[in-house]
Amino acid sequence: MFTLGYSFKPWTEAKAIADGPRILNYVRETAADNGIDKKIRFHHRVKRASWSSPEARWTVEAERTLGEGTTEIVRFTCSFLFMCSGYYKCEEGYTPEFSGRDNFAGQIVHPQKWPDDLDYAGKRVVVIGSGATAVTLVPEMAKTAGHVTMLQRSPTYVVSRPAQDPVANKLRARLPQSSPIF
Repeated sequence: MFTLGYSFKPWTEAKAIADGPRILNYVRETAADNGIDKKIRFHHRVKRASWSSPEARWTVEAERTLGEGTTEIVRFTCSFLFMCSGYYKCEEGYTPEFSGRDNFAGQIVHPQKWPDDLDYAGKRVVVIGSGATAVTLVPEMAKTAGHVTMLQRSPTYVVSRPAQDPVANKLRARLPQSSPIF
């Protein structure tokens, strides 16, 4: 987390490897402390962005959710557009074709569509893939599942480390939180 934290608000928690709720709290707290949360347009999904050379401006068309499933199209213009959309489809994560999938009697769950009531306690589970999602899922699922297997095309090597970095915690206790950069 030390390398992922903001330079103007260093990660100060003892755990160097944080869980999702702690990271979310850090991001929300940082946004609130700096007034960024008041500048974010929540519940908007960008549908289109188009550039006009004569006007030297972008026009962004977004769908704003009003509540109870109703939406409206809104437009914004800007001279600079920074797109951080990633490579995911929000509605549907990538799911490869599996031969024999229709004959499989078990439940298939994509991490992007994880149901809140999923009960895998005592069950045999296969996690396909070895990316960050699998690395975080497998140890948690292993606590209650009957057996967990991670199926991967190319092996990923992971080293087990303590959640807290004793050197960083000791240095943090003795050094100032931040120093000016000249």
